[in-house]
Amino acid sequence: MTTCTQAIKKWESRTGQNATEASEIKLCCQIPPLSKFDKTLGTLKECQQLSLSTNTIDRMGSLSGMSKLKILSIGRNNLKKIEKLEDVASTLEQLWISYNQISSLEGIACCKKLTTLYMSNNTIKSFSELDHLVSLINVHGKQFLRLIHFILIAIMIVTISKKAGLEKLKDVLFLGNPMYDEATDKVEARLRVLARLPQVTKIDGQLVKPSEIEASTQYMVL
Repeated sequence: MTTCTQAIKKWESRTGQNATEASEIKLCCQIPPLSKFDKTLGTLKECQQLSLSTNTIDRMGSLSGMSKLKILSIGRNNLKKIEKLEDVASTLEQLWISYNQISSLEGIACCKKLTTLYMSNNTIKSFSELDHLVSLINVHGKQFLRLIHFILIAIMIVTISKKAGLEKLKDVLFLGNPMYDEATDKVEARLRVLARLPQVTKIDGQLVKPSEIEASTQYMVL
């Protein structure tokens, strides 16, 4: 298996850049594949976007030292759970983690600045797992927003969400997870996602419509 140290050296040789000074580093599709994190990643102190996709990593490790990381791409691996994001929680804005074997959204709530979560084709079985993302926004603000959802039209909800500061998590991708089997079709699945995450503006690659905001109230869980 390729180690992170070896992958970084190959990247430096290929790009002619010093990895410790680079803002974007791609270690995807290694041959042989990467199977685990190691401490070398902590030397990438200037890295803002790190791609580890299409390898065989089965467990997330520490990212201590990556104090500027904003985008982490780790799709198409063998991950079972989301963990060890605390070290980058204050900076991480986008998490691309599709095509793994993740069954729970636990472990993301520490990422207060997260705006984008792509995790299609995992093994999330229930929409209730979305409740792990509640602490990504103000809890009281969310509950208030849900109540308002029942009585106000879309434009008023947007206004309230801005006042409540619920503008972080905006773009989510959950297609290909078993939880969608709970819904009769993709339309209902979108509404169920929106009911639990009313602050998002894009679901599964499509912008949320004002009519969906209103329709989602029937799936609210207070």
